[in-house]
Amino acid sequence: MSLRTPLLRATCARRVGNGFKSPALRRRFASESGPEIPKPPAPRSSSVPYLLAGVGAAALGAAYLFYGTDGTPRETAKELASDARGVAAAAEGKLGLRRGKDEYQKVYDRIVETLEKEDYDDGSLAPVLIRLAWHSSGTYNKEDNTGGSNYATMRFKPEATHGANNGLNIARDHMQKIKDEFPWISYGDLWTLAGVAAVQESGGPTVPWRPGRIDGFEHHVTPDGRLPDASQAEDHLRAIFYRMGFNDQEIVALSGAHAMGRCHTDRSGFEGPWTFSPVTFSNQYFTLLKDEPWQWRKWKGPAQYEDKKTHSLMMLPTDMALIKDKSFRKYVDIYAKDEDAFFKDFSKAFSKLIELGVPTSQFAGEAWNMGSQ
Repeated sequence: MSLRTPLLRATCARRVGNGFKSPALRRRFASESGPEIPKPPAPRSSSVPYLLAGVGAAALGAAYLFYGTDGTPRETAKELASDARGVAAAAEGKLGLRRGKDEYQKVYDRIVETLEKEDYDDGSLAPVLIRLAWHSSGTYNKEDNTGGSNYATMRFKPEATHGANNGLNIARDHMQKIKDEFPWISYGDLWTLAGVAAVQESGGPTVPWRPGRIDGFEHHVTPDGRLPDASQAEDHLRAIFYRMGFNDQEIVALSGAHAMGRCHTDRSGFEGPWTFSPVTFSNQYFTLLKDEPWQWRKWKGPAQYEDKKTHSLMMLPTDMALIKDKSFRKYVDIYAKDEDAFFKDFSKAFSKLIELGVPTSQFAGEAWNMGSQ
């Protein structure tokens, strides 16, 4: 196995700051015997909770006015519940009520303990968990701010059955076991954290991550066709990724995730791994794409490429588009020569991807660097 062997993890304990307690001084007031001493003024309360409550009320009222006229009572109730969850998440972040990093680290560690699975593909669930995080986030549309990782809508049949998500039931079912152990974490946070763990524990870069996603409802499901179609070319790639707010450099960097995993005929129709080490996160995808001679595979399946030397590797039409297009090609060349540059750019792009669609108010602060202890 190319996954790093998990290390023994020390239990994280909360540090108690050094300090001292001053002697308690009991004051007498007019109701008690002794001289009258005026009561101190009541402490000033923070306006943050009231501000958040006001924002929440406004959001709920707007949702009622918008959905309450044309939507059914059930749809209105669902939308109000979604807005309430969003306000609650924002309040938790602002008031410091959210669970600390150590609690999420426990979830991360549990995910890592379950990554190795000898009877699945090449012995690791890491590739399919990266795909789950990717596909649950890559539905974002910057024009109307729909989709993304905030509502974990792949839990619902319409999105779960989209062609691009074939086979991800394996990842969702596996993550449900983790969810059962930590029922307090949202599905969106769980799935994206699993993607981060899969990248990092497979030898990849550190990817900053933070919690704050909420679970939505079926009506939040986005239409089919928002994820990349592997049979297409560079124009399609740009249309898909530009819609999410990515540029050419980020498109190529994110494509480097194809260093992990393989295609299956019973899912996408395509077949085979991209690299010789499909459970190791590296820049091998770019070196092979750039240096190996590729040819069309002669078979009954969809059009794909195979390497001329071993006939054991494959590339998709969207992969080959990266070396045919001049703008894409310059980044392929950079990443093929410099794995550190690839890791740096992938980390930024992937962290951006898994936060798409999540209101910044729902995040408690700066992202954390999670990892094996």
